[in-house]
Amino acid sequence: MFSDRIFRITFCVSLAIHAFILIKNPNLISFMSHRRPPTVEVNYLKQVPQEKLQVRQEQDTRQQLAKLQSRMGLNKIPPPPFAGRDDLLQIDRGMRLDEASLPKPALIRPDSAAVKKKITLPPLDADKISNPSYISYYQIVREKIRRCAYQNYLSSETGEVYLSFIVGSDGSLREVQLVDSKSSPIEFLRQIAQRSIHEAAPFPAFPRELDYPQLSFNVVISFEIE
Repeated sequence: MFSDRIFRITFCVSLAIHAFILIKNPNLISFMSHRRPPTVEVNYLKQVPQEKLQVRQEQDTRQQLAKLQSRMGLNKIPPPPFAGRDDLLQIDRGMRLDEASLPKPALIRPDSAAVKKKITLPPLDADKISNPSYISYYQIVREKIRRCAYQNYLSSETGEVYLSFIVGSDGSLREVQLVDSKSSPIEFLRQIAQRSIHEAAPFPAFPRELDYPQLSFNVVISFEIE
């Protein structure tokens, strides 16, 4: 009996509370009446075959390349191809010699033309000098002077220059003298001859057979053009 009474009291209190809430909030009744359960949408995706997918990708790539080329100006018309061999032959046959404007070859001045230069130094007279060591050493000295003179000879003047010089036992150049009476009057050739001897020095030291403190040499440098 006691539990039934408590239940009734509790039920009446709950009913009164709900009635009070509904009276204070009349919009609650309309909200609960219009509320519907959420609907679930189901979308079905159509699977595209692999071949069609590749075709679409290639088309998209081509479109992107076309847009890029249009921006960079690469879609211009290419130049026409070269003329064929037959076309060139026809053009060549139809051209007359009097219409061809060929430039005349420029005349080359004689002084600027390529010339072959020649430098010679006469050897010693073996009949007058019997010492073979002296002859061998003179040939070495003469060849060094000839090479230097060949490099310095950059002119077209010709002539001979007579020089006398002294070489020490260690190969050093002691003295150089130009024989004016036997040399060409061209100052350029004289300067080349003297400079060539100074550039050729020092020479090799004397061999043991030439036991002298110094030796004198006479050379004639001949400048020629072939």
